[in-house]
Amino acid sequence: MHEPRSRTTTRIAPAGLAFLAITSIGWGSNWPATKYLLGQLPPLTYRGVMGLVGAALLAMLAGLRGQSLRVPEGMWGRIILSATFNVTCWMVLIGFALLWLPASEVALIGYTMPVWAAIIAWPVLGEKPTALRTTALFMALAGLATIMGGNGISASWEKLPGIMLALGGAIGFAFGTVFAKKLPIQMPPLSSAAWQILIGCLPITLIGLAIETTDVFAITQLGWILIVYVTIMQYCVAYVSWFAALARLPASIASIGTIGVPVVGVLASAATLHEPLGAGQIAALLFTLASVVLATRS
Repeated sequence: MHEPRSRTTTRIAPAGLAFLAITSIGWGSNWPATKYLLGQLPPLTYRGVMGLVGAALLAMLAGLRGQSLRVPEGMWGRIILSATFNVTCWMVLIGFALLWLPASEVALIGYTMPVWAAIIAWPVLGEKPTALRTTALFMALAGLATIMGGNGISASWEKLPGIMLALGGAIGFAFGTVFAKKLPIQMPPLSSAAWQILIGCLPITLIGLAIETTDVFAITQLGWILIVYVTIMQYCVAYVSWFAALARLPASIASIGTIGVPVVGVLASAATLHEPLGAGQIAALLFTLASVVLATRS
């Protein structure tokens, strides 16, 4: 009588998968918008300022929903750790990688993150890889390899700094993903996300304003529309969904699920920027969907 109940408790939470899908759509659709905006704004200032605005919106939303912004005792270290890996490390390294690589290549390399998260989660969290999860990981990597091959990525010496920076961002985010499970932040999700994005983006903004030059008059009308979209979707909706997914899913499964982000980015770029969408991108999409299905059944 009690066996079915114990078995269901080991199932993957449907709400976690829903939040993961929202995260993939939010972050994936951000890449074509970023491609456009980087032609009008410098990377650090763009990411940092938008993040601070997003953090302010999250704080307001938390207040409207009655969620306290007070940080409980003993949580500051965890918030700073998560903000450093999930926000600062990712945005700085990915932002500088964009100086050497096209945005699409940075997205694809950056989202090898599930590989590193699965490796780190084993010794840190004891999430021993299952056969299905290992297969899912290889399927996800096959999807990435298909997209990379289709986009003609070349690991030349000229691109090496960008490749290393993008990989550094991926590994940093993987650490943040795993330690968010190891050392969970005991705060409401909106308040937690607001503090992490604020702390993570503040140094980026200060550095960007100090070393970069921004001409706001060069921003087009479409650019302003995209700035609003990116601020709300990436820094509010997607980040909150990501933290909510992490609270409901094993770190390795959540990380494998985010492999859908570059696929969404490719599809969104094809629809909005008229980039090629051929057999390689379609095959990558199928590989990625298969990897997510296998991961959720492991």
